Amino acid sequence: MRSSPKSKSLINATSAIALAMGAAGCATTPAEETASVVQAQTQPVQTSMTKSDTTGNVLTAEWTGPFEGVPAWDKLDAELFPVAFEDGMAQVKSEFEAVVTNPEPATFENVFVPVMLSGDKMDRLFSYWGVQTSNLSSDRVRELDAEWSPKISKFYNELTLDPRLFARYKEVYDKRDRLGLNAEQMRIVERAYDSFVRNGANLPPEQKEQLIAINGRLSELFTEFSGRVLKDEQTYIFVEDEAELAGLSDAFKASLAGAAEAAGKPGQWAIKNTRSSMQPTLQYANNRALREKVFKAYAGRGDNGDANDTNAVIAEILKLRQQRAELLGFKTHAHYRMADTMAKDPNKAMDLMMKVWPGAKARVKEEVADMQAIADQEGAGITIEPWDYRYYAEKVRKAKYDLDESEIKPYFKLDNMVDGMFDAAGKLYDMGFRENTGTIPVFHPDVRTFEVFDKRDNSNIGVLYLDNFARDGKRSGAWMTTYRSQKGLGGETNVLASNNNNFTKGADGEPTLISLDDANTLFHEFGHGIHYLLQDVYYPDLAGTPRDFVEYPSQVNENWLMTDYILKNYAKHYETGEPIPADLVQKILKSDTFNQGFATTEYLSSAIVDMKLHNRTDPVTDVDAFERETLEEIGMPREIVMRHRLPQFNHLFSSDAYSAGYYSYLWSEVMDADTWAAFEEAGGPWDRTVADKFRNVLLATGNETDRAAAYRAFRGRDPDVNALLVRRGFPVPGE
Repeated sequence: MRSSPKSKSLINATSAIALAMGAAGCATTPAEETASVVQAQTQPVQTSMTKSDTTGNVLTAEWTGPFEGVPAWDKLDAELFPVAFEDGMAQVKSEFEAVVTNPEPATFENVFVPVMLSGDKMDRLFSYWGVQTSNLSSDRVRELDAEWSPKISKFYNELTLDPRLFARYKEVYDKRDRLGLNAEQMRIVERAYDSFVRNGANLPPEQKEQLIAINGRLSELFTEFSGRVLKDEQTYIFVEDEAELAGLSDAFKASLAGAAEAAGKPGQWAIKNTRSSMQPTLQYANNRALREKVFKAYAGRGDNGDANDTNAVIAEILKLRQQRAELLGFKTHAHYRMADTMAKDPNKAMDLMMKVWPGAKARVKEEVADMQAIADQEGAGITIEPWDYRYYAEKVRKAKYDLDESEIKPYFKLDNMVDGMFDAAGKLYDMGFRENTGTIPVFHPDVRTFEVFDKRDNSNIGVLYLDNFARDGKRSGAWMTTYRSQKGLGGETNVLASNNNNFTKGADGEPTLISLDDANTLFHEFGHGIHYLLQDVYYPDLAGTPRDFVEYPSQVNENWLMTDYILKNYAKHYETGEPIPADLVQKILKSDTFNQGFATTEYLSSAIVDMKLHNRTDPVTDVDAFERETLEEIGMPREIVMRHRLPQFNHLFSSDAYSAGYYSYLWSEVMDADTWAAFEEAGGPWDRTVADKFRNVLLATGNETDRAAAYRAFRGRDPDVNALLVRRGFPVPGE
């Protein structure tokens, strides 16, 4: 998942603030949740990593040190944020006034350029705050989030709805054909004007005030929602008798024992209420009662009628979203959110989902029949329930393909997989990686940092921060973000990117072994990193991409994990160093479409419910009833629950980012499957002609041109959904 992009442009400030204030849209991608490197020292940093600004606050000070300056993570202090927010907003206000009070006729250079270059302090501050809320949260941080989120939301909304700003933008827009603008400048001017209008610039004053109030209240609710879900995720199921953990690996049990000791219960085992603990428990634990307990706790997050229940929060969010959509002239929230996407229309997104849904349901029926047969053969005396699905799926995998995932994991040592993903990026894009060892600050000892450089001339591209492990105070799932993005305007070329995962760390002295799903997550998030590290745009306003494009590069990058080259060189047994056996690889490949009914249905049900929830004029008030009735309407298999039930659906309710947009993973995967087909048609995964075209036409160009047109320029046509159906082993219409 790519966190909402931060932008210095005032017209994009609301998405920036949603991320910065700890409400960063989704938590994971659908494929997620489920190394010794060449050492190279950079020049030592100075004793002091920062310099003072007007407030003496390190959080708004310019970044110093190597790589055009890096964040002073070692100086992070939650109590510094209130003063820093005030100082940052004061700078933005001053820069804003300089633009709107300029007596000269409005031009691209005196309106658009200074706005794109504004807000340096807030940009740095948002990077700190994003880490503080997502990677290092605490009760105090959540208090500050609740206090400051609505304040900053109101501040930015008042600026963006100030009629003086819109007047300056409109003046440039009205005479754009006479200003000699180039294609990129024209695209910025036209998109900015459209965005202003779409977000209320033409509203009368009283309705602007209403819009500001709605956005402010939504900001409060987003913070409340994410805080409640996080509290439920910080609970544990404690196990006192090790016999109850039969079937779980020794390494995983050791991690559970460590978690219990950290929670003050030595001698026990603690299963945290997060996906990283839930999934292996449901997959391998022989104890059905334990599986049921863990499943119900996880599926019930935010839905227990207690202080952490989110249903009333969701209902108010839905009400306010529809009020805002109508205020802005849109039929529904879905129409409002999708106006600037590739799909454009909710019905178009729904049409794609419903092309895939029947095949997914049919496959689930086959999968359940296979599982039930094994349960009956074993004399289990049960009917397959949701807490049985993963457990019996493993038995089916073993029976059908002679494949046990526990055979695979010893070959997927995390450090080796990191090396492998770096090597793949080098072969495809000439990217090189050198680990920094103690030369730049990090916000947690587990974080590794790497200098990223162009192997062709050894020039620096940026820095990649890797925060791979789960811990208290870190939000669940996996995400990528940038602390500083590339832009030609202003001369910033050194990207600071981060990948954040929630893998279960190996016990003391033991390597971290990850599942195949975890390895896919690693490559997925790194795909986001590649996208933003290779970006080469001049204007910041052309850096972001539509929501239904942004997951595409990351999903494409997953494909290289299972290539022969990566497996032979990096999938090595953590004890013997032997590469993964060819027969085991063949078993994995033969089972490639295994359990696709479950994976597709679990994800797609969430996406369909999201769209139905937001593509309506009457806001839902009974959230649980709506979820239940909608799933009945579409024929949801009883043995599966949504990947994200509404009471815990951070993608939808911790910001607007993925609301009416969860379909975008499927939209992106259609392009991903079609892109991989292009490599295969050209002769293989390492074809540099296709890789160079993919980089130059799609990765490097941000949003300089319409992304649908860019895809056609890359592939020679629109993407073909049949490539996805074939990949998942579903029937192709007409064949």
